[in-house]
Amino acid sequence: MQTVEETIWEVVYAIMPITVLVLILQYTLIWLPFESVLQFLIGVIFVSVGLAFFLIGVHIGLLPVGEMIGSALPGTGKVWVILLFSFILGFAVTVAEPDVHVLSAYVDQVSDGGIGKWTLIFPVAIGLGIFVALSMARIIFEISIKWLLIAGYIVVFALALSPWIPEEFIPISFDAGGVTTGPMAVPFILAFGVGIASVLRSDDKSVNGFGLVALASIGPLIAVLLLGIFLG
Repeated sequence: MQTVEETIWEVVYAIMPITVLVLILQYTLIWLPFESVLQFLIGVIFVSVGLAFFLIGVHIGLLPVGEMIGSALPGTGKVWVILLFSFILGFAVTVAEPDVHVLSAYVDQVSDGGIGKWTLIFPVAIGLGIFVALSMARIIFEISIKWLLIAGYIVVFALALSPWIPEEFIPISFDAGGVTTGPMAVPFILAFGVGIASVLRSDDKSVNGFGLVALASIGPLIAVLLLGIFLG
């Protein structure tokens, strides 16, 4: 587990390049008002402090708890319990994901309320929840991930090429798949999957514990495309 000092330096290394780049552009090309630069620097400080606390929380709380839950569920001996809680956890972390809220707010704004914030968030969360459960089923039943990925993207592109999908929903759907791979969902899903794989597939945990995010992110794509059919 990372120490607090390591986490702080990780944040510094992540934030510093963009900060330096903006300042270089400021004093060579764009020349924004001083108030805007000051506002940017204050924002950098707030982002750095917030991100540091967030990452510390992830390492202290989300990762260990996610892995412990994943390790405990197979002890029930019931596949439906594992899949049900996989769906619930996938749904919950998506609703809590900041990136999803940013996307949904912009979609709401651009569409003038035609696609409301929660109208987008709930289908995205349901889609991710279903595919997190499918990811766990892959581990339980030893299904090759490549076939699931191929089948999932065949469905995605079949829907995207469908004449019943309004064109504006296609880019939104792919953005929805991207934002669900944010700082809240990814650590928890990975830790949860590794926890389950460590119990059910202890001999091959490194293989079965990964690929979960890639598979789970297909769910929001399909969910938003289906939402397009419904609203269209």
